[in-house]
Amino acid sequence: MAVFIKSPIDAYVDSARRANLTDVADTTLRRMTRDIRSALPNSLRQSSGLNPINSQCIEFIPTKTGGRYRADLDASGNGDALRFDVPDTSFDIFGLNSVLPDQSIVAGDLIVVYNLGFPGSDAYETINSNVSTVTQVGAGSLPNETKVSISKLQFPLASGSMRFQVIPGDQKIVSYVCRGGSMYRNSNYAYTNSCPASGGDLVAKNAVCTFVYNGSDLQRNALVQIKLALTSDDETVNLYHEVHVDNTP
Repeated sequence: MAVFIKSPIDAYVDSARRANLTDVADTTLRRMTRDIRSALPNSLRQSSGLNPINSQCIEFIPTKTGGRYRADLDASGNGDALRFDVPDTSFDIFGLNSVLPDQSIVAGDLIVVYNLGFPGSDAYETINSNVSTVTQVGAGSLPNETKVSISKLQFPLASGSMRFQVIPGDQKIVSYVCRGGSMYRNSNYAYTNSCPASGGDLVAKNAVCTFVYNGSDLQRNALVQIKLALTSDDETVNLYHEVHVDNTP
């Protein structure tokens, strides 16, 4: 009886293991895709701070929401327009902050305007930055508008479409790192030129991954290529996924 039962049991165990590997890999890729698609335009980068042979890393600044800021006063001279000729401390945005409670702007969040990803318009910079901290959110100067108060800053460049993005104050940066045979997700650490060498939340074990970021082009969407291999009991599941990224600031 054991001879006849062994093969079906082995087949069942093998199928369950493969299904679990596939499920973990699929869940991991879905989570990465969701995070990457919410990245601040032109903030994705690959760090060379880790050994490229033993680990891979992709890093970006997440956003929670965005919108359009008031660039001019209305016909009656009312409204609080965001100024770019002098440092400003507040401006009105179109729409009510209370409409999307799970994405509402709160004190401690960061406002970014026209991030291009190079010096003078780079959210990673600490000098001449295009990022300011939200200090208060309240009623706008006009109906259906919201006033956002910020730390005093003269944004270097205006957005042609009057757009801004909001970085969550409790998660200012995110990276996915493969090291030591596992994948980790790191968040809310200091901006540096290299990904974290330790720590983070474990995403997948027995993992080998490769990330390829195909540049930043304002005329077209950028592309992130993800290769993920998960291994268990000498069996490996390989998945390949591409994520399109909108880099229009």
